[in-house]
Amino acid sequence: MNIAVIGTGYVGLTTGTCFAEMGNQVLCHDIDDKKISLLKNGGSPIYEPTLDDLIVVNLAAGRLNFTTNIADAVDSAEVVFCAVPTPPDENSRADLSLVYEVAHEFGRHINKKKLFIMKSTVPVSTNEKCREIIQDEIKARGLQIEFDVVSNPEFLRQGSAVNDTMRPDRIIVGAESDYAKNQMRNLYKPLIDKGITLVMTSIKAAEMIKYAANAFLCTKISFINEISNFCDEAGCDVNEVARGIGLDKRIGESFLNAGIGYGGNCLKKDINALIAMGVDVESDMSILREVERVNDHQRLILVEKFQKTRGSVEGKKIAIFGLTFKPETDDYRDAPSIDIIRELLEKGAFVNLYDPLGTENFIAKYFSNNEKIRGNDSVYDSVIDVDAIMLVTEWKEFQDLDFAKIARLMKGDLVLDGRNALQASVIEDAGLQYIGVGNS
Repeated sequence: MNIAVIGTGYVGLTTGTCFAEMGNQVLCHDIDDKKISLLKNGGSPIYEPTLDDLIVVNLAAGRLNFTTNIADAVDSAEVVFCAVPTPPDENSRADLSLVYEVAHEFGRHINKKKLFIMKSTVPVSTNEKCREIIQDEIKARGLQIEFDVVSNPEFLRQGSAVNDTMRPDRIIVGAESDYAKNQMRNLYKPLIDKGITLVMTSIKAAEMIKYAANAFLCTKISFINEISNFCDEAGCDVNEVARGIGLDKRIGESFLNAGIGYGGNCLKKDINALIAMGVDVESDMSILREVERVNDHQRLILVEKFQKTRGSVEGKKIAIFGLTFKPETDDYRDAPSIDIIRELLEKGAFVNLYDPLGTENFIAKYFSNNEKIRGNDSVYDSVIDVDAIMLVTEWKEFQDLDFAKIARLMKGDLVLDGRNALQASVIEDAGLQYIGVGNS
């Protein structure tokens, strides 16, 4: 198929590149001249494993192209994906201004029957509004052109987005007409032929599935973190508990890793948006409100554990291992590290930072000109004379460290593992004290 993808952010760029890899002709659009220039030359504005290589390969094959001209994108395509951001506004509701602008542009430039496919995460009934916008734009041109609106939410995990696109758990399609359903089956035929399940729903159900899925994942995370805090007090290991309950097929093993809570650009944004949507329809969403409360508290659990074992953090020097919200991404948005560092600074601590993808951008964005913060190019430099280490992001690099060397460089002896990712025995053999989450 000829496909246009409007928006070359994390979702749009991955979606467009992967559809090109499946053999389609894809034109990706963005308003950012510098980003488009970078992409045309085979570069990528985001860090995502294997994505760079796929961009280069499909550019060379002529299947993938980039433009700043939205008219060209809409004109060339049989199906047009809307993949622009929907960031939270001041009330935690999704800001749909970019989505609606894409709908306006689609209506201004559509020249024959096409699909308008919503890939952006949007509240229930957004596609209805887009349909109205497109229809009004076509009418304003004095034309009658058929089109269909489809909801096709993404379920991509940063760090494994290419795999999640090429080998998804399922494909959700909210469509109404036979034409739209058949086009979507044709679009996803390479994946359907591999045994991937395509689920057809109403448009509103597809919109809701995205939010409900992320809210449920948030709930599992906050649940196991509640259990982990109990395990700390009761003297049992939450890892053993999680395995025991995760083997129950009704529960499942995924998202039962105790730690310092969820973060990133999706989970927290989407659960808060769903809570806000609940207000609009007079649904309290009380469970989800409590999920958020638990998560906000859990982010600071490492600071609490330090205070419980060592007293005040004032004047102490703490090394933070990992700044991104998860490994294999360069995304710092809503990362727990931000809240942890702020709490440490407010309590008078000095903080050394290290992340495998660098610290300069993180410091410049969140903690510029703060004399109590120091970025480090080496993980071993970051631990010199520190009183404690707090592992915040479970990069593999941290699991392969020489803790005997770290013990010689540190002033203190405390290692706080916020992801239960390190081997306690290795750390303790080095003469250090290990404290995890739910296994103290």
